[in-house]
Amino acid sequence: MMTPASSFVDIRYPEQPLPDSLRGGVVAIGNFDGMHRGHQAVLEDAVKEARASGLKAVMLTFEPHPRTLFRPNYPVFRLTPHEEKAMIARALGLDGMVSLAFDASFASQSPDLFITDMLIDKLDAKRAIAGYDFHFGKDRTGTPDYLQEKGEALGIGVTIVDMKTDRSGDAVSSTRIRQALEDGAVAPANRLLGYRHFFSGVVIHGAKNGRKLGYPTANMTLPDNSRLREGVYAVKFVRSDGSQHDGVASFGRRPMFDNGPRVFEVHVFDFDDNLYDENVRVVLYSYLREEMKFDGLEALINQMDADSVQARAILRYAEPLSEVESRIWE
Repeated sequence: MMTPASSFVDIRYPEQPLPDSLRGGVVAIGNFDGMHRGHQAVLEDAVKEARASGLKAVMLTFEPHPRTLFRPNYPVFRLTPHEEKAMIARALGLDGMVSLAFDASFASQSPDLFITDMLIDKLDAKRAIAGYDFHFGKDRTGTPDYLQEKGEALGIGVTIVDMKTDRSGDAVSSTRIRQALEDGAVAPANRLLGYRHFFSGVVIHGAKNGRKLGYPTANMTLPDNSRLREGVYAVKFVRSDGSQHDGVASFGRRPMFDNGPRVFEVHVFDFDDNLYDENVRVVLYSYLREEMKFDGLEALINQMDADSVQARAILRYAEPLSEVESRIWE
């Protein structure tokens, strides 16, 4: 595991020439939604090769997710939007990240143009690294073999990283992680990620039902494309100043009250401060139970008490899943 770069350069939708700090280095290419253990193998290889050669390690990725363009009626459940990708990339030791706009014009480029325009002209890449399943260019006709053949013919060394598997021998993939989170299988999802899944949001005003029950909450709305399972979770709550707090959260429609739009509500333990309009992050540690309707408020409060005891116990003894996770939250 490499030490995070002292200065991380994050560029989204570049329109001007890229800075010299991102040129002439080792470039890891991919969509990288999830930044899971398979992606980390690609990115860590880039960092190792860059350090061995005295070069910079740069991550080249795309926003939005390509499926947003190709299947707009079936929005993809995003695991790591731009900002989250950058956090993890820095934790892995990369020096910078460039996110290209994935639009119709970009998608129609030939594989050859992508290599010559982006890798050679704009990034002046000395080496390129990609995963075994990376495809690019119009109709995904650019294959890993093509990247290797064409790149090396143009003077770019190319490394293709093999599939990463879990203990069962199955491929580590974003698809598996999305399905696990849809099922409430937080622990398996986190094992595939190599860190605990987290997301960001702004604290909004709610109906303050939790406060009336003795459980005030910080409320967030999740993106429409989120398919996280509704229910109760043990979580860490990370404020904008980086401070971390234990908590228990409920995600759903509040069947005891209005059965309205989905809201993610976090009760932060032993905490009393104004959080409205603050940009915060929530880290998922465990799925506790389904959201449900109780016979009355007393039964609801009793269950919330039990949820809090369970969440505190889980969080008290939780250790980082990896060095990557430790570095994300440094």
